[in-house]
Amino acid sequence: MPLALLALAIGAFGIGTTEFVTSGLLPEVAADFGVSIPTAGYLVTGYALGVVVGAPVLAIVGSRVPRKRMLMALMALFIAGNAISAAAPVFGVMLAGRIVASLAHGAFFGIGAIVAAGLVPPQKKAGAIAMMFTGLTVANVVGVPLGTLVGQNAGWRVTFFAIAGLGVLAVLGIAALVPEQERPERTRIGGELAAFRNPQVLLAMAMTVLGFGGVFTMSTYITPMMTEVTGYAPASVTWLLVLFGLGLVGGNLVGGRYADRALMPMLCTALAGLAIVLALLPLAAHDKIAAAVAVPLVGAFGFATVPPLQKRVLDQTADAPTLASAVNIGAFNLGNAMAAWLGGLVISAGFGYTAPNGVGALMAAAALVLALVSAALERRGGPAAGLPEAPGVPEAAGSRVVAAGAPASAADTGAYARRP
Repeated sequence: MPLALLALAIGAFGIGTTEFVTSGLLPEVAADFGVSIPTAGYLVTGYALGVVVGAPVLAIVGSRVPRKRMLMALMALFIAGNAISAAAPVFGVMLAGRIVASLAHGAFFGIGAIVAAGLVPPQKKAGAIAMMFTGLTVANVVGVPLGTLVGQNAGWRVTFFAIAGLGVLAVLGIAALVPEQERPERTRIGGELAAFRNPQVLLAMAMTVLGFGGVFTMSTYITPMMTEVTGYAPASVTWLLVLFGLGLVGGNLVGGRYADRALMPMLCTALAGLAIVLALLPLAAHDKIAAAVAVPLVGAFGFATVPPLQKRVLDQTADAPTLASAVNIGAFNLGNAMAAWLGGLVISAGFGYTAPNGVGALMAAAALVLALVSAALERRGGPAAGLPEAPGVPEAAGSRVVAAGAPASAADTGAYARRP
């Protein structure tokens, strides 16, 4: 694997760290600015909404700029946002910094994946993309707990200045290691937008919002829940975040492995498991051992939905995946924003720090219902499953031949894997 992938992974590590570390530092930030913890939770909501807006807009802009330059520009935006947050004199300025940093998130991963795949031979493209995204998963195991520990002991501003430093390192790495690339061909916006007429694409994105949003109802308020309800010392939150990160890594590996084999069964199993664990967490939170078991399970079931959901969108938009893929990254963060907001509402209403988990359980259950609806529509075939089939195309035994531009179903995905 070329060293250029290391530069992309560093950028992904920094983005993953800044996205999740705020949850571990909410009490410190709230106390410093004199706001409530639910109000501080808007830092999570604001970042997520910034990704929702920035992902499609900057993905389209980036399609007309040489990819190396676009990646460097995105990391410059990331550095500026984290520096603003670190130096913010008031809460509103910190929130603005979080939004600025978030704008780079979706486009960096979308364009970075294309660059990573272009750096290696065709038979190694999946491994190259996985190498870049390793930075995101490692951030949850190393970057977030370490950033939380530093923030609790040296001040949360030090954490954000350090994250900005990671961005500088990523820019230098991209400049030195990523080869120059030609300007991409002009994007056909009409073709990209046509993908959103496919009902299966919209269902997949709705599942993304609700399913991964359920994870954030727990992770956003994990610090006050574990310290105020479970009785852990603030320093112990670092190790709980490590467990949560390990759950994310494990869920990603399992979800990625089985998404190609049985996408919809894998997705439904993960969503059902997530709903059950979140529903039980308000009880488990009163016991230290049970809580320590439940936290990584939420991460595992939650992130096990990511590979099948992202693959679902790509399968359904094979001819024009760029915008839909970026929007789906935004959909993950829209779910995060909804979760942080709804969790703050139930806490402010007096239901306690465990109440957001109940909201998350309902969100995951709703995503499961949509998954079952999507699978039922797919079994019926025809326009309900996406675009209509081309007339006169025969079906072979055990597999289906799909017309150009038609979406692939879960069964088709398995058929593709078996074809030479």
